[in-house]
Amino acid sequence: MTTDNHTPETVISVKQLVTHYGMRKILDGVDMDVKRGEIRVIMGGSGSGKSTLLWHILGLYEPTKGEIELLGQNIHQINFNDNLKLKQNIGVSFQSGALFSSMTVGENVALPLREFTDLDENTIRIISRMKLEVVNLGGFHKLMPAQLSGGMIKRAALARAIVMDPKLLFFDEPSAGLDPVVASEIDDLILSLRDTMGMSMVVVTHELDSAFKIADKITVLDNGKNLITGTVEEIQQSDNKRVMDLLQRRSRHDKLNPSEYLKRLTQENYTLS
Repeated sequence: MTTDNHTPETVISVKQLVTHYGMRKILDGVDMDVKRGEIRVIMGGSGSGKSTLLWHILGLYEPTKGEIELLGQNIHQINFNDNLKLKQNIGVSFQSGALFSSMTVGENVALPLREFTDLDENTIRIISRMKLEVVNLGGFHKLMPAQLSGGMIKRAALARAIVMDPKLLFFDEPSAGLDPVVASEIDDLILSLRDTMGMSMVVVTHELDSAFKIADKITVLDNGKNLITGTVEEIQQSDNKRVMDLLQRRSRHDKLNPSEYLKRLTQENYTLS
């Protein structure tokens, strides 16, 4: 991929992505481009499709139609070996942490290095401890996940996600369930990784304070569609009613005509709208 000196490289490209769960359309023609070194936040109400979009970008689901490119490669057209190499440039920090409960923190962090490299054990141990230092967990490598607090689990999962120095880093609700101080520390870590390691990131979150702190751009999804994409200032100043409802935490339940409600309940192909 060629770029000039003034245009950052596009590292994630989503084009007209459509997907269904059964008969229900979850994503409806979503487009999204993320530039190198950018933190893109994906927001939206419950059921808007934001987590589904993340799983599709990671290649966990096959879309009904549309294209997804990571680092210039179409993830559904490359062969197994190229896909494996691509995945080594991707780090994921899951909402629950997804640490292996039977392994120590250090073993969890070291796992990708053991699986995908030929490094000797001493080098693996040093690198994994370095990454724990990066997320302020130095000295905690011998603890089990059950011995960690919620914030520590998030940071340990982040250390594992960055242990291979990926070019792309993905987060699913990194601040969920954390108190405001710990959540702010996670936000600072995300910004630090972008600035010091040059990682491009996609963050799915419903936490407004976090989104406004870390985002270079925000994509707001609504009913599976890209409602708006813009800078923090552009999102905050938007006069779109759906965006305003999200930012002001207003209920968006529409009143349903009783006869239409009865018709929906009795129709042959009943689906939630």
